[in-house]
Amino acid sequence: MIKKITKAILPVAGLGTRFLPATKVQPKEMLPVVDKPVIQYLVEEVVAAGIEEIIFVTGREKRAIEDHFDVAPGLESVLEKQGKPELAKLIRDISNLASFSYVRQKQALGDGQALLEARKLIAPDESVLVVFGDCLFDNSIPGSKELLQSFEKFNAPIVGLAEIAKSEVAKFGVIDGKKIDDVHYGIKAFVEKPSAEKAPSTIVAPGKYVITPEVFETLADLAVSKKFSGELRLANAFDEMLKSGHEIYGRLLSGTWLDTGDKFSFLKANIHMALKHPEIGSKLAEYIKAIKLEK
Repeated sequence: MIKKITKAILPVAGLGTRFLPATKVQPKEMLPVVDKPVIQYLVEEVVAAGIEEIIFVTGREKRAIEDHFDVAPGLESVLEKQGKPELAKLIRDISNLASFSYVRQKQALGDGQALLEARKLIAPDESVLVVFGDCLFDNSIPGSKELLQSFEKFNAPIVGLAEIAKSEVAKFGVIDGKKIDDVHYGIKAFVEKPSAEKAPSTIVAPGKYVITPEVFETLADLAVSKKFSGELRLANAFDEMLKSGHEIYGRLLSGTWLDTGDKFSFLKANIHMALKHPEIGSKLAEYIKAIKLEK
């Protein structure tokens, strides 16, 4: 029987340099999409998929993330006294979403090294969900749940996938693989940021995974052997495993991918979610139609 996945790792130690000066002292993961931090969307997603424990891999200037998911009795008391019990409950519910743990990545040595820091809180035989901090999807079924369903089917590492325009492939890691069914691929190789002409496909990995104990073991071996250049990446472990004959599968995620990793994509994500917001959606739509910019 496949052991149920109950833990998720959310690496959030990046510096967020694309959003400076806004991220000088505020984590980029705490930047709001409408009225909710990006990181809360991701936490709510993994919880909706059945995750019970969330491990954040943090770095310097990330204390705001811990505070956001902690209790806030002072704020709750003020809201209650102001006759706003629904807002007090909203704040209280954030800290009750899951069990939260935190480990520190002292140096930015790659997402693979961040995962090794979190490994201390993972059992040797345990597989986990991994979700990076700028990978939002607007869909009826949480992307994390889709990955867990695929893991139950294949009992192997699962890479969340999205299809993009050919002109965009140079920004991402692109997969080379064989289609198994409507949503699954058997992955043969990963090509990091290829040119449009050399890309083996237009299917990329936006930042959601299920990783197995073998992935952790491979990362640990690579960290010792230094069989990689620069930072230790999760992709390095996948490459090594594929060379050794391990099977890795991909799952096309449903819904709309809302990348929040750069300014333009972040603004698009805000507009997308704001147009769906019951309080401001119609007002924003009217404003967009009427807007006239001075030259």
